[in-house]
Amino acid sequence: MFLSLSIQIEWMETQTASSILPRKPKPKWLRVKLPTGKKYTELRGLVDKYKLNTICTSGSCPNMGECWGEGTATFMILGNICTRSCGFCGVKTGRPETVDWDEPEKVARSIKIMNIKHAVLTSVDRDDLKDMGSIIWTETVKAVRRMNPETTLETLIPDFQGIEKHLDRFVDVAPEVVSHNIETVRRLTREVRIQAKYDRSLGVLRYLKEQGQRRTKSGIMLGLGETKEEVIETLYELNDAKVDVVTIGQYLQPSKKHLPVKRFITPDEFAEFEEIGKSLDFRHVESSALVRSSYRAQKHIN
Repeated sequence: MFLSLSIQIEWMETQTASSILPRKPKPKWLRVKLPTGKKYTELRGLVDKYKLNTICTSGSCPNMGECWGEGTATFMILGNICTRSCGFCGVKTGRPETVDWDEPEKVARSIKIMNIKHAVLTSVDRDDLKDMGSIIWTETVKAVRRMNPETTLETLIPDFQGIEKHLDRFVDVAPEVVSHNIETVRRLTREVRIQAKYDRSLGVLRYLKEQGQRRTKSGIMLGLGETKEEVIETLYELNDAKVDVVTIGQYLQPSKKHLPVKRFITPDEFAEFEEIGKSLDFRHVESSALVRSSYRAQKHIN
């Protein structure tokens, strides 16, 4: 009893101390210019006018200006409350709202209003649903294609607990790209992605490719305490899973409640990982501090 109490007090003291420690100052290569340009201004006006929901604006993505200038935007479906509680993610955790079955049409209409050339769809995890959200996912793909036949699609999906019948729905609708992020190295997965499994994510990517998905994609964020050797090992394992596109970016702490940044990776280090990635069988490798999952997504369909 006394041992557990002392451990609890020590833990509370550690948490209190960590909560008042200042965050590490961001290095100069993480400074972002405000987005500008005619296309960005036009799309920003449409988003505000019609109250459109894009992850670009709600997530304050540093690449919003560049992506919107290329006619690319990211939309999140199935609500904004996740059933999982990953230590890196700023999305709320809790009991999600009921599914909005009109959402596929709403997303498709938003893409049409914004005249998006390439749309990225993503979602929270919905482990509370029998189909884990896979049905509304594929209905959204169908609605976007029906209303926007010229728009290409990337689906950035959860792992659906690796259940094949849910993954088969994506194979059937065949988006140009299906993406699922490994997020971090094997050793840190339990800490960073509490309810996820490293090998399960690799299995999802491998299965999709085996079933004939033309382009698969994954991403990893650095700065959580991984070693160079672990990053390289992850790249090799993604390569073995026949992944086509890899994104590598800097982890940034969403709030004091989330995992701290252990280290800011230098531009030279990102460049080195890019060269290592390009020496493997990947079709595209995006590696720099501000890279996010959907960065330059429109180029990854080829």
